[in-house]
Amino acid sequence: MKAKRMTVIIAVAVLLSSCSNANGDGSGGNSEKKGVRNLQTLPIPSIKDDPAYGKYEEPISINIGFKIPDEKNATGETNDNNPVSRYFEKITNIKVSHSWEAKRDEAFIQKVNLSIDSSDIPDAMVVDRNQLRELVENEMIEDLTKVYEQYGSSLVKAMYDSTKGIALQEASFGGKLYGLPNVAIEADAPSLLWIRQDWLEKLDLQPPKTFDDLERIAKDFIERDPDGNGKRDTIGLPGDKKVVHGQQKAGLNDFDTLFSAYHAFPKNWIKDGDGQVVYGSITPENKLALAKLADWYERGIIDNQFVLYKEAQEPIVANKTGMFFGPWWTPYWPLAEAVSNDTKAEWRAFAVPLDSEGMFITHMSPTTDRFLVVRKGYEHPEAVVKMLNVFTRLERRQDPNSAEVKSLDDFSAQTGIQLRSYYPFDLLLDYADAITQRYVNVQKALRGEIDPTSLDPDTKQVYEQSVAEKENPKKNMDGWKAAKASEYGGGLLYTTDMVQVRGIFYGTTKTMETKWPGLQKLENETFLKIIVGDEPISAFDDFVAEWKRQGGDRITEEVSKLVNGKS
Repeated sequence: MKAKRMTVIIAVAVLLSSCSNANGDGSGGNSEKKGVRNLQTLPIPSIKDDPAYGKYEEPISINIGFKIPDEKNATGETNDNNPVSRYFEKITNIKVSHSWEAKRDEAFIQKVNLSIDSSDIPDAMVVDRNQLRELVENEMIEDLTKVYEQYGSSLVKAMYDSTKGIALQEASFGGKLYGLPNVAIEADAPSLLWIRQDWLEKLDLQPPKTFDDLERIAKDFIERDPDGNGKRDTIGLPGDKKVVHGQQKAGLNDFDTLFSAYHAFPKNWIKDGDGQVVYGSITPENKLALAKLADWYERGIIDNQFVLYKEAQEPIVANKTGMFFGPWWTPYWPLAEAVSNDTKAEWRAFAVPLDSEGMFITHMSPTTDRFLVVRKGYEHPEAVVKMLNVFTRLERRQDPNSAEVKSLDDFSAQTGIQLRSYYPFDLLLDYADAITQRYVNVQKALRGEIDPTSLDPDTKQVYEQSVAEKENPKKNMDGWKAAKASEYGGGLLYTTDMVQVRGIFYGTTKTMETKWPGLQKLENETFLKIIVGDEPISAFDDFVAEWKRQGGDRITEEVSKLVNGKS
């Protein structure tokens, strides 16, 4: 198959409306279709020669809001004085102090809100998209457009460029950049169907493409003793009480891909075929998906015990199922444990089921959800950009042979503390296409087309683990995890021609602050009850009416104004 890659095509409801979905009614959000991939290896300038990392001649200080990591400090170290902070200060001559600290997301968000409400924000901090909007509206943060253009490192800029402009657009208002966003990995969003290939071969079954194929395989896995223990104790398709993850990254046993095949995108704000903003959980396509799932549950295709599991991975690690939905990284967990329990297991991933036009459809997660902002009036806004440059370079191991970096890695190995726990800001960046990019380069290195020593540190590690797995496939589980995640996860995403549907709104409106928890509870309970047969499929229509009545219509109006009004 000729390898292709997704390119960003911002086209509201165009692609999905141009091809009919399962009920002949196209709907979707911003959709993106794959194109030809262009891989480039960027030169890595010396940290001493690149002005993006330029060291101040005289020390400067910056006060920040700091998110305390869950890990405990190493003996004798503190959150603002440790090997990592001292390394950063030595390179930049920037002294970082903590205006305040907060542990875990909820407490940190409260601290940020308090700072905003009191108009007393630190020189720099990380905020969510709602806080960003409030800070911009109240003119409390710096315009970083020129500072980023002048001081952003080539590495950071390349990572933002990999989002095709989406990340920086999310942080911009009126054409001005007010925050430095994090970048999520695209591959984390699609939910793939993982199947035991050894079971398929034992039962002489072909890999699935359609809903009917998936149903047939599930029935055979239930009825034909694929594990050969003489008992009828295997299940078909496991599930998760959440039903779908929606805007979130893919999780174990979710049904997101089944909904997407019907062109239903629950928990995502999208635009319909007429270009109107709509909440994805209330569109008619959801009713078709729910009807299919309810039918499968009633006939045992979906495991009738899935609502009773304490942990979603239970049937997987016990090798009681031969199929489940999950992201590209499942070989790392829970498949590594499943294979350790049954070394005969051979898992592979498939981008299925396809829609009625033979396309694989997937919704996407937000490209970014956090933003690094600078207090208006802080005299060294470029210092914040330089700090982002430095810890991103360290995170991506752009100086792996440096004695100082090796010393930091030794510290991490000895204490068990991740270096990122000591970064000044909880804002990690990577290439949006990092997983598919690594897959391609690893395959080239394995074929001898490129020198493995030229690979970036992350890719080189995957390459080395893949080599180890090929040399000793059953005994090197670290190699097995890396090789299978790359080949069957990243490789599948790279070679699959797919349509990506991206939500158009990920924030919170005024009415959401009070109404959203109740509406989410109504939605989650209705979807689950319909699937397990506690409610008829007609309950979906009642849910839509009730959702609208309880504030959904007002929220939709608010989202529409924000979507159409943001420039």
